[in-house]
Amino acid sequence: MGEEQSELAAAVAAVEDPLLRRSVGELGMLREVAEGRRRTRVVLAVPADPYPAQEELESRVRGAVAARKPGVRLDLDVETMDAVAVAALGAQLHGPGDPGGDEAKRNPFADRATKTRVLGIASGKGGVGKSSVTVNLAVALARDGFDVGLLDADVYGFSVPRMLGVDREPVMIGDLLVPPVTHGVRCMSMGFLVNDDQPIVWRGPMLHKALEQFLVDVYWGEPDFLVVDMPPGTGDVALSLAQYMPRTELYVVTTPQPAAQRVAQRSAYMARQVKLPVRGVIENMSWFTGDDGVRYEIFGAGGGAELAETLGVPLLAQVPLVSEVRVGGDEGVPVALADPRSGTGTGEGLAAFAALAERIVALGPTRVYRSELAVR
Repeated sequence: MGEEQSELAAAVAAVEDPLLRRSVGELGMLREVAEGRRRTRVVLAVPADPYPAQEELESRVRGAVAARKPGVRLDLDVETMDAVAVAALGAQLHGPGDPGGDEAKRNPFADRATKTRVLGIASGKGGVGKSSVTVNLAVALARDGFDVGLLDADVYGFSVPRMLGVDREPVMIGDLLVPPVTHGVRCMSMGFLVNDDQPIVWRGPMLHKALEQFLVDVYWGEPDFLVVDMPPGTGDVALSLAQYMPRTELYVVTTPQPAAQRVAQRSAYMARQVKLPVRGVIENMSWFTGDDGVRYEIFGAGGGAELAETLGVPLLAQVPLVSEVRVGGDEGVPVALADPRSGTGTGEGLAAFAALAERIVALGPTRVYRSELAVR
């Protein structure tokens, strides 16, 4: 019985918390597993009340117990951690460093050993659908089974929470913000901190500090991908991101028209000046397919291919102009979530983002050259 009971406790301890993406045993959230002949009692402690992941966490625990003890009644009690336990958990999630002191806090994305690929989605100007591309790419990657974070770094024009359909605020654990998870994507944005209609009237140093806090005061875990919706242009935020995440891979969004292509080229040149690799071009609004099945190139043609050739990188995707992408953004249901058997417009949009995600994965991470390994 003792061995059987320890196996059950181990199975419950291995259950992954849906929000923190680590096991409840590791997080100290499992307080008790008491097994009887006909009834098993499990006590969990969660770090907040209400805790947005509680319902899914309870379901996972019930499934773990049912798999080990089918037919046995489960009494599942959920408590709220006290302030000391919450602070300890926050410090644990922070990782190495001094989260409560004056020393510089740890930025996990500046670490050369991180497995996370940071994908910066950039454009030379607004209005080319950069945020739509960012959101649908993140969802497509999550749909392929990757652990994905999405940072809305477009501080002045934040729109990602609405486009992603986020309906929860971040959770505070100690002095650490834990982003909400929607459609398999954990998301952080200025939109959680100010009202939707409130303008951000900040100078460069304040923007710089806000972006730093989005990286060091937010629990991202260690996602496979962090997709960053960069602000348009080549201003302070883009420079700050290059400083905080020096391994960022840049992907430039443009439309087919030559004027947009030339403006987008500037963001690519800026990236190269700050030593960020430009990995590819994404052409948005490439064509519109009419009811007659004919493709109409409303914004011209060739801009994406020309920009890719100029930069010496691949043209990774041509995303059609379909109303379903716009509707999905307004309603918080990205087209990348659609059923592949959907109608023509939805199907075209879904296929474009699925292919884009596949090609970015296939590119692999950029090579990191270390000076200490150089032959002299």
